[in-house]
Amino acid sequence: MFAISLGEGAELRPLEPWRAEEFLAHMDRGREFVGRHIGLADATTDLAGARAWLQSYADKAVTDTGRLYGIWLDGLLVGGVLFRTFDATAGTCEAGCWLEPAAAGHGLATRGSRVIIDWAIRERGIHRVEWQVSDLNTPSINVAKRLGMTREGVLRQNYLYRGERQNTEVWAVLAHEWLAANALA
Repeated sequence: MFAISLGEGAELRPLEPWRAEEFLAHMDRGREFVGRHIGLADATTDLAGARAWLQSYADKAVTDTGRLYGIWLDGLLVGGVLFRTFDATAGTCEAGCWLEPAAAGHGLATRGSRVIIDWAIRERGIHRVEWQVSDLNTPSINVAKRLGMTREGVLRQNYLYRGERQNTEVWAVLAHEWLAANALA
């Protein structure tokens, strides 16, 4: 199993179904915080739900249509980054992230996202990486900004979440923009 250092005791590792109990404990610590903007908290309320959600990403990895990585800080799972969608043939994907409250504000989501986006562009030839986010989710919008993404528009009231219509901001970075901003030294 690989682990990529994110600095300051943080690591990025694959988040797989065999980690369901650890993942559920993480979600229980951050459920209210994570659930303010994304459905992950509602989809993983028990061990079966946690295992099923992790398995759905294991299945996506097998079919090359998505990926899931956890962020561990000092050995404790505190969040993750993912490719919700991944289409190598079309050269497009959608990245995202989440953190429990104790891990927020330390740059972990940005650093983890930077690693997977760089891999997608440099290794897999992805041309366009999207970041779709509720317009109320300021921390995630700030991650998109720190990653050098451009806000392309707003899908008005396109997402029904917990009974209320929400707007989705679409952010993206193109491969040539990413490579220019992240040139190897």
